Amino acid sequence: MVGVGKAGADIVAEVLRTLPSTGPKMSALVIDIGDQDLDGVREAARGLPADRADVEIIELAAPSRSELLDALGRYPEFLKLEYPMAHGTPDATAWLPSSIGDPQPAGGVARAYAKAVYGRAYYDGERSLKSALSRFGARVEASRAQSIVCTVFGMAGGVGGGMIVDLVRHLSNVVFGRQALMVGLGVLPCAGDALMQGGAAMYPLLNELDCFGDEGKNQGVVTACGELFRNPFTAGLLVVPQQHVWESTGDLAATHERVTSEIASLLTARGGANLWETLRLLNWVAAPSTQHSAARTPWGPKWIHMLGFADGVEGAIPLDPTLPSRLGLLPTFQPEFIELRVAAPDAPEAAADAAALEAAFSPDVPPQVAGGGRKGSVQFILPSIAKTDLDLFYTARDAYDATDESERALDHALLLERGVLLSEPSTRLEGMAGASLPGSDGWIAVPFDDLRGGPRPAPQEGDARPAHAA
Repeated sequence: MVGVGKAGADIVAEVLRTLPSTGPKMSALVIDIGDQDLDGVREAARGLPADRADVEIIELAAPSRSELLDALGRYPEFLKLEYPMAHGTPDATAWLPSSIGDPQPAGGVARAYAKAVYGRAYYDGERSLKSALSRFGARVEASRAQSIVCTVFGMAGGVGGGMIVDLVRHLSNVVFGRQALMVGLGVLPCAGDALMQGGAAMYPLLNELDCFGDEGKNQGVVTACGELFRNPFTAGLLVVPQQHVWESTGDLAATHERVTSEIASLLTARGGANLWETLRLLNWVAAPSTQHSAARTPWGPKWIHMLGFADGVEGAIPLDPTLPSRLGLLPTFQPEFIELRVAAPDAPEAAADAAALEAAFSPDVPPQVAGGGRKGSVQFILPSIAKTDLDLFYTARDAYDATDESERALDHALLLERGVLLSEPSTRLEGMAGASLPGSDGWIAVPFDDLRGGPRPAPQEGDARPAHAA
């Protein structure tokens, strides 16, 4: 398990606290800028026997702008080692403008800055982060059990959202050679998150993940940039909503605690069997329900899966017709199936919960109920979601469009070192995405209109779901 940023660290800490007393040894790696959010991981790790978990914490220093630019000035040398045929790369000042200053970790950082800090630790000097990833990979490969590698991160924070796109590429495509099952768990922001004010950085992040998960778009990136940009999430990506909890509690700490507990339950319950069954299920139905998995087509735009949860029909977070909107889903989302997991699948309440989910989402087939769930909670998996099914995508896009063009590079991460602003229209290839930064001739073969998405869908007549509160 790899946790990045505050949200990732909190989830790893909760997993360590709820880890079963017996079972295969768990390996965990936690990476953050500064140490202000790492005490929970240290405390949880101290409470475990040595034979239950290997936990390594990487606290990256927050270098000054001049220190970063000194390291990034050697990026062309670093990239030539990985990409002998690399195109010209830009000067680092092209994606770290003077306005970035010398930010302090406690105040939040831009995605581009977090990427630069990651790159400095991975490529420069003693390459401490590259060594840490190699050690983690060796521990995973030494396990005698079939391993699933989970990368957990917050999607609103600059550290998690800025580092994750490079970290998963290096871990999945370099360390594991694409032989490991790598699943991403991204926590969506809620209206109470301070880092969500404005929310512009979510638009490039969703587009960058889209260029991983959508195989057509991913091939357009790989064609231009090489195999190390092949989708690293070999077992898919799950997003976890928070907005419906925030609307119920109005308490940010309670919201984060509930979301963290639900994720930890998925990962640790029944020795990890719940996660394994979830991934097996999603792999089987990652295509239309009429198509056998052995003949299914590649993943297209509907590459997102959602881990949802509620308190049941009568709970504080109810299963009712407004649930899709409270999860941030637009009426364009129409699931093929839903699997819900409860503690007592044979209880009358489970049947009522299944009926409520069917009424809320109208899946192609009735929801299936599985056991082994978290007591007092109804967890469910919503498969095959497009980014354009998320209300947050349009909110973030509007915020991004309102951002000064000179500052937009700060909201990007993937491909900056290749001299490409992925979410901007190409300056080289008409109709394509990926503007070239000054000093670069970088490009990608991804249609801009496909990446940007169309107008926000209008509410459907008769739809019971109210507009989502952003």
